Amino acid sequence: MTDTTGVQRVDSGEIWRKAMEGARTREAAFTTLSDVELQPLYTSKDAQFDEERDLGYPGQFPFTRGVHPSMYRGRLWTMRQFAGFGSAKQTNERFKFLLAHGQTGLSTAFDFPTLMGYDSDDEHSLGEVGQVGVAISSMDDMSVLFDGIPMGEVSTSMTINGPAPIMLGFYIAAAQKQGVDPKVLRGTIQNDILKEYQAQHAWLVAPEPALRMITDMMSYCAEHVPHWNTISISGYHIREAGSTAAQELAFTLANGMEYVRRGVAAGMDVDSFAPRLSFFFDSHLDFFEEICKFRAARRIWARKMRDEFGAKDPKSWMVRFHTQTAGVSLTAQQPENNIVRTAFEAMAAVLGGTQSLHTNSMDETLSLPTEKAVKIALRTQQIIAEETEVTHVADPLAGSYFVEAQTNRLEAEAEAYFKEIEERGGVVPSLQEGYFQKEIHLSAVKYQRQMERGEKKVVGVNCYVEDESGPSIDLHRIDKGVEKEQHDRLAALRERRDDASVESELKAIRAACRDGSNLLERFVAAAHAECTLGEIAQVLREEFGQFKEPNIL
Repeated sequence: MTDTTGVQRVDSGEIWRKAMEGARTREAAFTTLSDVELQPLYTSKDAQFDEERDLGYPGQFPFTRGVHPSMYRGRLWTMRQFAGFGSAKQTNERFKFLLAHGQTGLSTAFDFPTLMGYDSDDEHSLGEVGQVGVAISSMDDMSVLFDGIPMGEVSTSMTINGPAPIMLGFYIAAAQKQGVDPKVLRGTIQNDILKEYQAQHAWLVAPEPALRMITDMMSYCAEHVPHWNTISISGYHIREAGSTAAQELAFTLANGMEYVRRGVAAGMDVDSFAPRLSFFFDSHLDFFEEICKFRAARRIWARKMRDEFGAKDPKSWMVRFHTQTAGVSLTAQQPENNIVRTAFEAMAAVLGGTQSLHTNSMDETLSLPTEKAVKIALRTQQIIAEETEVTHVADPLAGSYFVEAQTNRLEAEAEAYFKEIEERGGVVPSLQEGYFQKEIHLSAVKYQRQMERGEKKVVGVNCYVEDESGPSIDLHRIDKGVEKEQHDRLAALRERRDDASVESELKAIRAACRDGSNLLERFVAAAHAECTLGEIAQVLREEFGQFKEPNIL
C-alpha cells in the first residue's frame, strides 16, 4: 500500500489477519455469557458512534457515561447489603451490625409468606416463617424491625412486589409512630409486578388491578412521600431466571415504559413521577457485557423518555439503578470461590456506573449468610471503593472499540425486542400469552445444556472439580422457634387491637377497590388500625381476582 507521498506503507491489519489464520487457537467457545459470538479483535470499524450523540458527558443526555457529572468523585455508591431472616428483632440486630461495619443503606429481604401476602400463622406459611427473609405480618412487626434506627435519616430498600403497597403502608405508619414525617422518608420499594408475572412468580392479584395499585402509589407518594422511589424496575430476577443480558435489558426497560404509560394514562404528568422511578440490575460474570449493558440502559431510557414520552425534566431521563451481584453464578461447590466471582461482578457494576450495590455472600447457595460471610461481602465493596482507584475517573472504559461495539449491540438487540413486544400488543398481552416467560425459559435451558456439555466452564462444577463430603464453611440456620414466636405475636396483636376499627378499615379498602379511590391511603390507615398483611391481601384477592399463569411448554 502506497500513501500520497509515494512511501510504501505496511497494512498492519492485513498482516495480523494472516497471522491469525495460522495461529494456535484453544478449543473453547469464544462467546459472551449470553452466547453471542465475539471477534478476536475489535477496531474502530466495529465501534461506530458519534461521541456527542451517543456518549456525551457524565450527568448529561444521553447519560451513557453516568448520571452525575462527578460520578464517584462526588460520592460513592450506596453500599446496601440485602438482609433479612427470622423475626423482625433478629433482622434489626443484623441491620445494626451492618451499619456498624460501614454499610450506608438498608435493604430488606422478606420471607416467602410475606412475599405472597400471608400472615405468619396462616396455613400456607407452615415451615416457611423467617426462613429466607424476615417475617413481617403487621405494622407492629415493621416497628420492631426499625427499632432504634432513625427512619428519617436512613435510606431503606424493600424487595417485595405483590404486597408492596401494603408493606409501604406499614413502613409509613411505623415511621409516623416513630415521629417521622413521611415527607422526609428516603428509600425504594421494588413493587415491580410485571417482572413477577414474567420471571419470579410472586403476585397477589391479576395484572390490571396490580398496575392500578402501582399508579395509586405513584400518585400518593408524589404528594406525601416525595423522596421515595415508588418502583425499582427489576431486571435482576429476569436474569436470575435465565435470561440473556440483552433480554434482561430489553424486558426491564419495556416494563419501565409500561409503568410510565400507566402513570400518564392515570392523568399524571410524566415529570411528576418519572424522577422517582429507579432500576435494579443483575451484574453477572461476563465482565465487559455487564458494563456495556449498564451503559446501554442509560442511553436507551434517556432517549425514550425525552423523545417518546416528552419528559422535560432531565431527572426523568436518568436511569438510576441498584445492582446485585449474580446469585445464580454462586456455587455450592468450593464456596470460597464465590468471593472472587462476587468481586469481579461488583467491579463491573462500579465501572458501569451503579448508584447502589449489594454484594452476595459466599454461602448464599447453602443458607442465609453468616455474619462473617456478609462482612466479607461488604468489605469487597469497600476494597473496590478505597483501594483500587477505579472511582477516580467517570466511565473509564469509554472509547474502547470493544466496549462501544458491545454497547451498540445490546442497544440494537433491545430495540428489536421492543418492536416484537409492540407487535404482540404490548407488555401485558405479551406476558398473558407467555411470551416473556418462554423467551427466558429457552435461554435458561440453552445455558444449562452448554454447562452440562462443558461448553461453558464453571470452576468446581464442571472443571477443577474436587471431592467434597459436605460444606467446608459454617452455615447460618434459622431457629424453628421463630414460627411459634410469630404466632404468639399475632395472637397478642389480635387480642389487644380494636376489632371495630379493623373491620371498618377492611371495609374501606374493599370500597376503594370498587370506587377507584387511592388504595395506598387506605393501607396506611389500615396499618395504624393494626390490620394484618394477610387480612388486607385477602380483601384484594376477593375483589380483584388472581392471575392464572399461561402454559408455555
